[in-house]
Amino acid sequence: YKGTKTVAVTPDYSEVAKLADLWLHPKQGTDAALAMALAHVVLKEFYFERRVPYFEDYARRYTDLPMLVLLEERTLADGTQALAPGRYLRASDFEGRLGQDNNPEWKTVAFDENGRAVLPQGSVGFRWGPEGRSDAGQWNLEAKDAQRRAVTLRLSLAEGGAAAPAAVALPYFGGIANPHFKSNPQPGGELRIAQVPVARLDLGGGRSAAVATVFDLQAAQFGVADGQPRSYDDNAPYTPAWAEAVTGVPRAQIVTVAREFAANAEKTQGRSMIIIGAGMNHWYHADMNYRGVINLLMLCGCIGQSGGGWAHYVGQEKLRPQTGWTALAFALDWARPPRQQASTSFFYAHTDQWRYEKLDMAEIASPLADRKVWGGAMIDYNVRAERMGWLPSAPQLARNPIRVAADAQAAGLDARDYVVKALQDGTLRLSCEDPDAPENWPRNLFVWRSNLLGSSGKGHEYFLKHLLGAEHGVQGKDLGPQDARPAEVKWHEKAPEGKLDLLVTLDFRMSTTCLYSDIVLPSASWYEKNDLNTSDMHPFIHPLSAAVDPVWQARSDWEIYKGLAKAFAEVCVGHLGVEKEVVLTPLMHDTPGELGQPLDVKEWKRGQCELVPGRTAPAVSVIERDYPNVHD
Repeated sequence: YKGTKTVAVTPDYSEVAKLADLWLHPKQGTDAALAMALAHVVLKEFYFERRVPYFEDYARRYTDLPMLVLLEERTLADGTQALAPGRYLRASDFEGRLGQDNNPEWKTVAFDENGRAVLPQGSVGFRWGPEGRSDAGQWNLEAKDAQRRAVTLRLSLAEGGAAAPAAVALPYFGGIANPHFKSNPQPGGELRIAQVPVARLDLGGGRSAAVATVFDLQAAQFGVADGQPRSYDDNAPYTPAWAEAVTGVPRAQIVTVAREFAANAEKTQGRSMIIIGAGMNHWYHADMNYRGVINLLMLCGCIGQSGGGWAHYVGQEKLRPQTGWTALAFALDWARPPRQQASTSFFYAHTDQWRYEKLDMAEIASPLADRKVWGGAMIDYNVRAERMGWLPSAPQLARNPIRVAADAQAAGLDARDYVVKALQDGTLRLSCEDPDAPENWPRNLFVWRSNLLGSSGKGHEYFLKHLLGAEHGVQGKDLGPQDARPAEVKWHEKAPEGKLDLLVTLDFRMSTTCLYSDIVLPSASWYEKNDLNTSDMHPFIHPLSAAVDPVWQARSDWEIYKGLAKAFAEVCVGHLGVEKEVVLTPLMHDTPGELGQPLDVKEWKRGQCELVPGRTAPAVSVIERDYPNVHD
C-alpha cells in the first residue's frame, strides 16, 4: 500500500493482522458496535467540536443527512410524551405540493441555508413521469432544487436558530440479554430520550408538522446530541467506552483509529478505505454491521472517491461489466423477462427451515413499533413480500405457467387480467403460500460455480433432510401444536423429505455437492479452456486461455450447457413446441414499478387495495419459447 497505514479488524490473528500496523480484535459479530463508536468520535470531533468544509459539503450533496423527517407524537410506556421519527417529509405533504405535479409523493424536502423548504433534485421522484423520464436533466446530484436554482442545504436545524430542542424517543437494542453477545444495559431500557433540534413547519391548509433533519436524528442516535455524554469514558451509547464493553476493543484504540481515519479523509478528500471480505456477510445481523461501516464512510466523504470508500467482494455488485454479463447470464437475447430468484428465500422455504423457526418478529421489532401489528413468523413476511412484488418467487404459481397461459386464452382473457382475477377469487395461488405441497416442490436443481452442500448453503442438515431426502443430522423438532405457526403458509403435519428428483452438479473437483449429486458433469479447470470469467461481483473481465486440452470427459462449461440444450431440443419434440407461458416479475429497481406505494403499505390479499400488477403485485408477462429450437 505504498506506506499507507493499515488497520486489521478481525477477531482472530489472521494473515492480514500480522501485516497491519494495528490489529483490532473485536469479539465475533460485534462489528456494528465498533463502527458506531468510530462514527461517534467522527461526529463529535469533525462535525460538532470542529467543522470540516469537505465533510459538510459531501454530506449536503451526496447523502440524505439534510432531508427532513416527520416526527410523530407518542405516549411512552411510563405515560410521558415524546416525539418519534417517522417517514421523510414529501412535497405531497404540502398544500399545493410545492408546485410539483409529477410524483410529488417521491420528492423529499430539505431546508436551504435561509430556512426555506426546497426540493433537492435527484430524489427518485425526478426519475419517472407519466411517459418515462419526464424531468429531463434533474435526476442527478447537482446542488440545485426543483426550480433548477443553486441551493445549499442545511444539515442541522440548530444552524438557523428557528428550531427548539425537543424530546425524541430512540430505540436501544444494546441492553437485550443474549447468550452469544455481551449486552450493555442502559437507564431507560429499550428506549433512549435525546434532545433534538425540532422545527414546526407550516404545511398550509391549517396543518403543521414537527420535523428534524436526518443529520440531527443521526447525531442523537450516535449519542452526540445536546444533553448526552461528553466524555469518551462515559458508558453511554455509543461512546468508545460503551463499545469497549461490548467488543473488547480498548477505547483508546477506537478513538485513535477514528481520528486518523477521518483526518486522512479530510486531507485527501475522502481517500480512506475499508476493505471487507466474506466473513462479515455471513452473520444474521450482517446488515447492521454494514450500515455501521457505511455511516462512517459517508460521514467522512469516502464513498465514490478514487482510493476511498469500501472494497467489498461478497455481496457487493460491481456495475462495470453488468450490461454484457446479464445478457449472457439470463439469456436476454432469447426471451425477456427472465425468471430470477433470491437464493436465501428459496432455500429457507424449500429446505423447510421455516418449520423450525421459533423467532417471532415482535422479538426483533423496534420498541417504537406496535408489536401486535409487527409480530408473526419470519416466513409470513417473506410470503407477503413475494405477494406484493417486493421479492421474486420460485416456483411462482401453483399451476404450470404454460397451463396458465392456455387457461387465459381459453377464457378469452388477456393473461394479465386472467391472473389478476384468478388470484383474487382464489382459483390461482402463489406457490410460496404452500411450499410443502408436491406441486410446488423444486424438482430439478443444477448447481454450477457453487459448493451448495459444502459451504454455500446455510442449514446443511436441512438441505439433506428435506431437499435431498438423504441421511441427515437434524436433531431439533419442528413447530408443535403448542408453538405459534405461520399464518400465511399452509402447514402440513408431516414435513416432506426428498423434494428433488434430480440434482446435477458442474464442477472441476469432487466437491461435497458432487458427492450428493445424481449426475456430476466434469468441467474444465481454468487452464483447460478459453473463457471469459466474471460475475456481478467482479469489477473486471478475466480472460482465460487454455494451456492444455481438457482431460478425460471434462468439457468447458459453455460446451456442457450447449450439449444439454442440444439434447433437450431433441427429446422435447412431441411434448413441447412453441409455447406461451406466464412469468411474474418483482418490482425492479430503477423502473417505474419502484414508485408503487409511496407513503404506506397496503396488501391486495387483505382487501386494502386493488391488485395492480407492477404496482401492488408482481408484474405479469407472457413470453413465447420455441423449445425444439432452444439449441439453435
